[in-house]
Amino acid sequence: MLEVRPYDDAMRLALGEARLALATDDVPIGAVVLGPRGDVLSVGRNVREADHDPTGHAEVVALRAAAAVLDAWRLDGCTLVVTLEPCTMCAGAAVLARVARVVFGAVDPKAGAVGSLWDVVRDRRLNHRPEVVPGVLADECGALLRDFFATRRDSSAD
Repeated sequence: MLEVRPYDDAMRLALGEARLALATDDVPIGAVVLGPRGDVLSVGRNVREADHDPTGHAEVVALRAAAAVLDAWRLDGCTLVVTLEPCTMCAGAAVLARVARVVFGAVDPKAGAVGSLWDVVRDRRLNHRPEVVPGVLADECGALLRDFFATRRDSSAD
């Protein structure tokens, strides 16, 4: 029997969002914000290409939408679930939004700021440090990204 971990369903929802980013040639990264009781407040996907917005990362999109739902910038008790380890901008946004935890799938050794290259969310100098839950459906999250970049490399070789 397949073991279901607490954030698997939310990560599957984030993966669905990531797949939608493919339609606009955005890097397939998806995010979900869960409320304090585990309800889905918002979803987001990368929209940098679609919106011509350098801040159009899945996490920022989802955090903004959750704040709008709650009518508050503080996302106390909320959980950010994202398919790829957040970058410095997104890790900083999670800290500033006061999310309770950051859950991610694949590790990002080139730009990850939740333990890989940097560890923004656990920096003792900051006034808030969310719990971190890494590696949720990591293989599936990583495969989606690897396939995306492999396809781009193959098409640029033509």
